[in-house]
Amino acid sequence: MKKQHLSLIALAAAAAIPGQAAAKAGDVQFKIFATYVAPDGKISDVKLDRIGLPAGTQTKADDNVTPTVAIEYYVADHISLETIAGVTQHDVNGRGALSGATLVSNAKIVPATLTLKYHFGKEGDIQPYVGAGPSYFIFIDEKPGATTRSLGATRQKMGDKFGAALQAGVDIPVNDKGLALSFDAKRYFLRPTATWYAGTTEVLKTRHRLDPWVISAGFAFRF
Repeated sequence: MKKQHLSLIALAAAAAIPGQAAAKAGDVQFKIFATYVAPDGKISDVKLDRIGLPAGTQTKADDNVTPTVAIEYYVADHISLETIAGVTQHDVNGRGALSGATLVSNAKIVPATLTLKYHFGKEGDIQPYVGAGPSYFIFIDEKPGATTRSLGATRQKMGDKFGAALQAGVDIPVNDKGLALSFDAKRYFLRPTATWYAGTTEVLKTRHRLDPWVISAGFAFRF
C-alpha cells in the first residue's frame, strides 16, 4: 500500500505541467511534520555467531511516530535542497525461531538526509515534487534486548551507515502568504551492521536490511 501511495504521488508530479515558478531562487521553506517511520530490519547476513542463534532466526524493527522538521532552500525556480531533522526510536524483535524475542532495545536513530528536489506546478496551485539524495543514519544509545542479554550479550552497537533516499510529495497552498499543507514520502535504502558484545568480546554480528518508509504530514511556511 505504501509503495502504491508513493507511485501515485510520483505519477501526479510527472503529469503536472511546469508554469510560473512556485518559489523563486533564494526562498526558504520550513516544514513541521508528524512522521511515521516503518523500517524493515530483516537480517541479510550473519557475519559472526558465538551465542548460537537458532536456525531460522529472523528480525523486524518496530514502527514509530515522531515529530520532524525540514528546512528547504530554493537554489533556482522549481529546484531546492532539503534537509530534515528528527530522532526516531525502535526495538528490533525476533521472528521465526525467535518470534517475540527482543534483540535490540531503544535504538535511537538520527536520519541525516539531504535531497535535491524538483517542484512542479504554478504559483498558487498544488505543487507536487520529487527528489533524491544521500543519507547518513546515526545510531544512539542502543542496548541489547532481554533475549540477547539472556544469551550472554552485555552491550550492543549499531554501526552508523551511509545510504540513499528517494522522495515524493506535494505542497497544497492554504493562503497567499506562503502557508501550505505538506505531505511527503521517503524510501531509504541502507544496510547497517549490528554487533553484540560480552564484555569487550564480539559474540554476534549481523547485517540488516533497514530500508525504512518515512511518511510525513504537516505544515509548510515559505519565506
